[in-house]
Amino acid sequence: MSLMLVVTVLGWVGALAGLVAYAMVSRGRWSADSMAFQGTNMLAAGTLLTVAAANGIWPSAASNLAAILIGVNAVYTVVRARKRAAKEAAAEVPVLTVVEDVTPVQVPDHVPAGLADRMPAAQPAVGYRAYAEAA
Repeated sequence: MSLMLVVTVLGWVGALAGLVAYAMVSRGRWSADSMAFQGTNMLAAGTLLTVAAANGIWPSAASNLAAILIGVNAVYTVVRARKRAAKEAAAEVPVLTVVEDVTPVQVPDHVPAGLADRMPAAQPAVGYRAYAEAA
């Protein structure tokens, strides 16, 4: 197997990878900021860069190098945005606090005097408990 045959096969793999990436984004299966799309595009550009350089087609090699650099920048931007979003999501964890109704216990009129003295009228009673998100 000659080196040029390997380069030619590599070129076809790169061309196919580029078409797959384009088709997946066009059909809505991948988003433009997905790692699958960016990785496939960079793989395609890398293989096509190799083929163009091996054949001395420098304008094509330069454009594929530019495509790789654009892909690297896009991956960096996506990773940075995901880290920022994860950090913000972790910081925005809602904290729940207990809110209680602390109305003092009222001694009803029908309770005998001896029993009313033993009731904890000074202690607040919890009428209900609710949970509120802290601001």
